[in-house]
Amino acid sequence: MNRPEGSEPGATSKLFKTGIRPLFITGPTAVGKSAVAQQLAETIDGEIISVDSMQVYRGLDIGTAKPSLAERRRVPHHMIDVVDLAESFDAARFVQLARRAVLDVQGRGRVPVVCGGTGLYFKAFLEGLGRAPGADWNLRAELEATPVPELLGELEGRDPVTFAKIDKKNPRRLVRALEVIRLTGQPFSAQRRAWMTIPGSLPACPGFFCLTRARDDLRRRIDARVDDMFARGLVEETNRLLARGLEQNRTALQAIGYRQAVEHLRGIRSLAETITVVKQRTWQFARRQMTWFRRQLSVDWMALSPEDSASAAAARVAAQIRRTDSKKL
Repeated sequence: MNRPEGSEPGATSKLFKTGIRPLFITGPTAVGKSAVAQQLAETIDGEIISVDSMQVYRGLDIGTAKPSLAERRRVPHHMIDVVDLAESFDAARFVQLARRAVLDVQGRGRVPVVCGGTGLYFKAFLEGLGRAPGADWNLRAELEATPVPELLGELEGRDPVTFAKIDKKNPRRLVRALEVIRLTGQPFSAQRRAWMTIPGSLPACPGFFCLTRARDDLRRRIDARVDDMFARGLVEETNRLLARGLEQNRTALQAIGYRQAVEHLRGIRSLAETITVVKQRTWQFARRQMTWFRRQLSVDWMALSPEDSASAAAARVAAQIRRTDSKKL
């Protein structure tokens, strides 16, 4: 399989040889990472490269907590509004475009602040992409037309390791796992390990911070964010997006909030019930993010309290970077 330019193993190393090191900030949804990245970028003359699999889509604004136009005027943002809903987008394309953006920012003498919550994109960006088989659209269409219980039964029989770990409520991932298994005749789990273990990868990345909060604090922030999204017009935004093909883009429709808003518009549940479901789904997603970060990334953990402002948290990140750099001298 041919990889997109810039996604080959080892390509990341050149990003660390320009004299301007990228900084990385991640954390669960609603932890406050975007505000911290904004403050940090303003402090260190940086630009932000978004690592969010949904903010790449034009029109998915309220439900993805996309930075406002005012925030983007204060600090340049990259990897936002990259494609229309009719287009597909995946990790390979993200790596290609994001690495190009980082090099462009470095070329202007500014600091790339790579920030977001899509863990797989971070991992692909830093470690490269393996030789996963490409899509077989006929096979994929067949799998997508198969009831989820049948997909789960096949996956359990052919790859119990993946079956035990996969998000069983995400048909897109089920379809991809079975697509790979059928195309190769091998368990998806074994191949995935091979793709993610690439010579020249970066097991630990300098300047990579994961922000955390206490459980109750994070849950309050999630609830407040969801309430704000609906107050700002998430249902109305979703209705407009349906006319632009939202339901035909299976990836975009997975974004928490939009699927539930569509169900509300179809009369499946009331607005109050929909808001409650979105809060629950977002909290579950945040927990899955934290589990993934702990298992997959080597980061500096930074706990935030309700009293911490974004500027104070950004100052802590900057101070930690200075301490790390001073130890290397």
